[in-house]
Amino acid sequence: MISFVLLGLCLPSQANAESETDGDPARVSERALLGSMIEIQTVAGRTEEFQRLTLLLRRELEKAGITQIEIKDHDGTQTLIARWPAGRSNESKPILLMAHMDVVEAKPEDWRNPPFELREEDGYYLGRGTADNKGQLAGLLLSLQELRRQDFRPSRDIVILITGDEETTGNGARRAVTEWRSLVDAEYAINFDAGGGTVTRDGKVEAFMLQLSEKAVADFKLTATNRGGHSSTPRPDNAIYALAGAIKAIEAHRFLPMINEGSRAQFQMFADRDGGRLGEIIKAWLADPDNREKADLVEAILPGYTRTRCVATMISGGHAPNALPQRAEANVNCRIFPGVKIEDVRLQLQGASGPDIEVSLVEGSTTPTAEPTAPRDDILQAYQFALETRFPDAPVVPMMSAWATDGAFVRNAGIPVYGLSGDWGISGTSSGSHGLDERMLVEAYHGQIPIMTEFLRILSGT
Repeated sequence: MISFVLLGLCLPSQANAESETDGDPARVSERALLGSMIEIQTVAGRTEEFQRLTLLLRRELEKAGITQIEIKDHDGTQTLIARWPAGRSNESKPILLMAHMDVVEAKPEDWRNPPFELREEDGYYLGRGTADNKGQLAGLLLSLQELRRQDFRPSRDIVILITGDEETTGNGARRAVTEWRSLVDAEYAINFDAGGGTVTRDGKVEAFMLQLSEKAVADFKLTATNRGGHSSTPRPDNAIYALAGAIKAIEAHRFLPMINEGSRAQFQMFADRDGGRLGEIIKAWLADPDNREKADLVEAILPGYTRTRCVATMISGGHAPNALPQRAEANVNCRIFPGVKIEDVRLQLQGASGPDIEVSLVEGSTTPTAEPTAPRDDILQAYQFALETRFPDAPVVPMMSAWATDGAFVRNAGIPVYGLSGDWGISGTSSGSHGLDERMLVEAYHGQIPIMTEFLRILSGT
């Protein structure tokens, strides 16, 4: 269950499965699309690569009969917004479908194989973006094409939002719900950068997750300054020592435990399924959620889900090896529980750091601290019914993600967001998202397409 939280929820991968691509024309075509997307290096700062991918995305959307496409140039990247008009007059607001095309940098010298080249190995597709988020984006495109082949006509407009900076600034989503709001306004959004399922190694489904909330992100800069001097005559006040003390204090600091509808549901599922010590610990905390000691026991095993968490991620200081440091700085990255104010987090970090440290918010580093989305029976039922096509009786469990997505901007703008996907993973197996040898197992990539096709048909066909 621990690995289910840390790997299954966050980073959908999949159980080992032999590839059936060879000899299957549909799978050959589906793999070719993923390969074309993976080889385009949509990393922050490579504007021409984003232009290459949006051209490919336009062609794929046109295969689905979607021709109302706008591509926005902004902030060194691009955002694509497309619309599939309803087949008949309908006063219902559109459904917004979300994904992102940017990926985290991958250095070839760190990988066993070239990161921007799709490879198949032991039943996995390997390459940067396979798990986050090009695998799911390709699945969405292919599902839309399948609906078109079946001559499906939506009963309400479907809007597709594909951003190019979800991994960095989030400006695509931020602009979409402000200056481009008329293009993306919707009754609700489905975010394909969250959710997904896990199965055991023998193929038993544990759960598919429906994201209702997510933590916000904020970076804080810790700064220590000093008049310095010659290293031969150390001063009692040293900028590096002061900064080190502040970092250790933040390491030890614990924010108040918190719980919401999404996190309670996923913890309850863990407690119900675990008959050992972990289940007992979780049940004890759920019965007394304000109890810090009980929450700390859960947090020690399942870090990131019981409260706001902050961690030092970068450090720099000094100006010469033979001089006392005049300045030392550290970056502290915080994942903030829904509903907690960013300024309140800064004040707690300042209190822990002490008077010799200045704690300031890094401009442009934040995502909104949006309140959780209220559940909807029609979305839950549509998801469950679509999953039945592959996984009979698969439970769908609400969740709060410990990471942030573009959904935070959309949710904060008043459009309810539901994070889900049709792919699944094996509990205890990492996809390597944001890390080395990122991968998505073959059967989940191809298997998500009929699930999402059925899901979209149900949602937009009534």
